[in-house]
Amino acid sequence: MFKKIQPWLSAFRLRTLPLSVSGIILGSCFGYSIGAFDGWIMFLAILLTISLQVLSNLANDYGDGVRGTDNENRLGPTRAIQSGAITPDEMISGIKKNVLLIVVLTLLLIFTAFKDEYLGYALLFFVLSAAAVYAAINYTVGRSPYGYRGLGDIFVFLFFGVMSTVGSYFLYSKQLDFYVLLPAVSVGLFSVGVLNLNNMRDIESDALSNKRTLAVILGSKNAKIYHLALIILAMMVALMFSVIHFSSLWNLLFLLAYIPMSIHIVKIYKARSAPDYDSQLKVLALSTFLFSVLLGVGYIL
Repeated sequence: MFKKIQPWLSAFRLRTLPLSVSGIILGSCFGYSIGAFDGWIMFLAILLTISLQVLSNLANDYGDGVRGTDNENRLGPTRAIQSGAITPDEMISGIKKNVLLIVVLTLLLIFTAFKDEYLGYALLFFVLSAAAVYAAINYTVGRSPYGYRGLGDIFVFLFFGVMSTVGSYFLYSKQLDFYVLLPAVSVGLFSVGVLNLNNMRDIESDALSNKRTLAVILGSKNAKIYHLALIILAMMVALMFSVIHFSSLWNLLFLLAYIPMSIHIVKIYKARSAPDYDSQLKVLALSTFLFSVLLGVGYIL
């Protein structure tokens, strides 16, 4: 039985999951800070976000696998279809089941957050969830996947930064508040940084497979400059937020996350090969998760 489960766990790419819930945790903390927190909303939002991330990972495995982008030239972890552990038909079946789970979780979350009092908001969030499903699948799947046209960074910024943070906060507060916009931008920029790391690692194999990620379009040197700019700008935006909304020293708790992030900046500046970038993927993902937790908790204490 384990032999059947293990390839799926690998295809889920568990190491990407903490990053995916960073915006939800941050938005939930801000919801708590205004007295509007609901544990069930947070629980369902986290499950929904994880399901969307898994969908994205499965669709990416399928899209790159059937196109031949995942091949012997690729230096990252071996993918499920690439290795033959999961067939394309099995992956399609898994994707369909995942979409069904997302629909169920979306309906449960909408009912828990809005019940029958905010029909317009409920419809809006259902549309947003559908858009997230579309974005997750069409990154590498379809006739003209946007991940092959250098547009992945924009979608990651919007869905894993702005929508995740602002959207989760809205579920609690039932209102838009510019208060959470700057933190959402920081999470979005860090998340784009993780994607760019992945693309810098695969830049040579992607170019050979005609997968024109932004890293391929920019080239190795400019992709590194772009990455450093993303991380530094995200850090500066969070600092700006803490200055504007400073109320106690606890608000600066997130600065602890800048220790591994600063080390990350130095390592990327010195990076010369694909393994150098691959080794920093988990570092940046977990540092972003830590940043979100500390920033959120800092405004609760």
